Amino acid sequence: MLRMTPVALALSVFMLPQSADAQATAASSEATLAPVKVKAGPDSPADAPPPYAGKQVARGARLGALGNQDLMDTPFNITAYTAELIENQHARSIADVVANDPSVRFTTSNGHMYENFRIRGFDVNQNDVSIDGLFGLVPSGHVPLEFIERVEVFKGPSALFGGMAPSGAVGGTINLSPKRAGDDPLTRVSVGFQSGSQFGTHLDAGRRFGDDKAWGLRVNAAYSDGDTALDGQSKKREFISAALDYRGKPLKASLDTYYSKESFKGGTPAMFWFATPDIPKAPDPSINQFPAAYGELESKALIARADYELRRGLSAFAGIGLMRHDFAGFINGTHVRSINAAGTSKTSFTSGQRGYNENLASEAGLRANFDTAGVGHELVLHASSLEQESGSGSSISSPAFTTSIYNPTFQAMPALPVATPRTSETDLSSVALIDTLSFADDRVRLTVGLRNQQIKTTNYNAAGKVTAQYDKSAVTPAVAIVVKPWGPAVSLYANYVEGLSKGDTVTTPTTATNYLHVFAPYKTEQKEAGVKWNAGSFAHTASLFEITRPMMVALGSSTAPTLSDDGEKRVRGLEWNTFGEMARGLRLLGGATYTQGVQTKTAYGLNDGKTAVGAPRWQGNLGTEWDVPGIPGLTVSGRLIATTNQYLDAANTLRIPGWGQVDAGARYATVMDGRKLVLRLNIINLFDRHYYAGSFSDTTPIATLGLARSVSASATMDF
Repeated sequence: MLRMTPVALALSVFMLPQSADAQATAASSEATLAPVKVKAGPDSPADAPPPYAGKQVARGARLGALGNQDLMDTPFNITAYTAELIENQHARSIADVVANDPSVRFTTSNGHMYENFRIRGFDVNQNDVSIDGLFGLVPSGHVPLEFIERVEVFKGPSALFGGMAPSGAVGGTINLSPKRAGDDPLTRVSVGFQSGSQFGTHLDAGRRFGDDKAWGLRVNAAYSDGDTALDGQSKKREFISAALDYRGKPLKASLDTYYSKESFKGGTPAMFWFATPDIPKAPDPSINQFPAAYGELESKALIARADYELRRGLSAFAGIGLMRHDFAGFINGTHVRSINAAGTSKTSFTSGQRGYNENLASEAGLRANFDTAGVGHELVLHASSLEQESGSGSSISSPAFTTSIYNPTFQAMPALPVATPRTSETDLSSVALIDTLSFADDRVRLTVGLRNQQIKTTNYNAAGKVTAQYDKSAVTPAVAIVVKPWGPAVSLYANYVEGLSKGDTVTTPTTATNYLHVFAPYKTEQKEAGVKWNAGSFAHTASLFEITRPMMVALGSSTAPTLSDDGEKRVRGLEWNTFGEMARGLRLLGGATYTQGVQTKTAYGLNDGKTAVGAPRWQGNLGTEWDVPGIPGLTVSGRLIATTNQYLDAANTLRIPGWGQVDAGARYATVMDGRKLVLRLNIINLFDRHYYAGSFSDTTPIATLGLARSVSASATMDF
């Protein structure tokens, strides 16, 4: 287990009483707003972009190996949500944050222990979430956001910039940026409540030390416990993190560590597997489908990074991290199965699971900035590696039982496996060369690059014998351009990028003519064009895109088919995103997405031209915040989320209706005894709508369930 003793030592420093002069200075600083420093973007790829007007999103985000980039210089659709938004919305997981994004939808039922997403119509597994550009290091299950400064959504394939995502995400990826100590001392304590009787507390403390405050330490600790909005379920969460950083002139370095544990008992949210096109009405989300379920997730990690300026215009960077995750209980497969039109299932079961994951991620590279014949170059040489080992015991299932989604049957949990033998090893390694060329006083920026990716996997049985192996490589190119024809306020951009995902192995049917054939990695292609407009205090991005992804399909005889990777799913779409301060004290965040997801090439052509699973035509999000005139410190907020109907199966025979949800909130900032105090209240699903939220899988007709009305409140004070 990673030892957290540095955190305990640091806490004693943070909690030392301030001097009288320091207290007076703190009280004075709360009475007036601090000066706002405005700059176009990060000073270097290692610097985080500053917040945009309204402070809900940042002016840029991390673009993998290229480091942090300004929004207007980036030829992709990106949105970086800030820690201020996370705090104000009481966001406790990534799903809570990306609920602000019209291109992203959650693909597990709300409250489930694992989070998965769909971006631009393609699945994004939680494994495809990175931290400072490195995959495989975030806490599994719910990522605690107490130690996160930015949640950055990158839309489209990103294999060139960070290597292949572990689960092959092609619609987009999510990157997390950890908090760092600021120039001003911080000791912030929050206490909060959530629906049911969940109570929690959070400590956020930061200090800088040494000459020019070069050394910084940021500690976050959180604890919550109590009943949830799911009838009968209780949940406990424990988290602590420490972030040490050094910001010198030639060297910038950081060391992050965390420990996260989340456990539940008395039930788990379910997903719903339908056996008939007559889909029953969505049940109340507070109904507990598996009241005997329990489980536990534990993650711990250590991550080190460094960026060193070798000389002017040339720097080296490197990062390495180790993460260990253990799980036990009824975690995966929490499905009510084969549900008929009356909402009855006769084949559901619970299962006991135990397993682990160990990941070692690393990267290294060089960045060079130079000019040739009046053309600027930002050249990056980047190498990455991710080694993963997984192990699990064989799941122990209960007998199948009959249940109703409206009146569930109690089924006891089976025993958990004792042993967790190694089941698989994966090694993802790659090297890339990327050059960004700038012309015409930086009004034209052209990015070109290639990445060679190696994918190796080995599967084992319980006795340790190798049962399957995969060893393939592929080269993915990318080209992207940004043009600013009318100055820095407008950027026109276009890109062609390829994504990678592991090719399938023919394992069924055993009568296939190419049984056990291993396909090369699938290459997903994206073509995108768009425009970005920065109006000073608010911004817009409009994107037109097409993504095509290969799939394995059967050809020829139905009794002895030949499997091919010539299948294809295509998603075309138009996105609009907006954020910022439309008028003094009025902030907007959201947008809309129109998509056409089509199965263009399917097995035997049976579903050619039919709508892709989980691809609604319209998705929209619009959030507002309004500082109430005449009542200093009072802000009210609201958000509308809407999604049109979508299919659950490839044949387009099972369809769930569209849905809409209204959220509301308020906060009040004041000063009490010379200390800043913020009171917050948020209500999710204000009108308590019961609805199926989306599709869980491309291959089975499983629907997720939206969250019941949930109320959260908190009080936060700076000391």
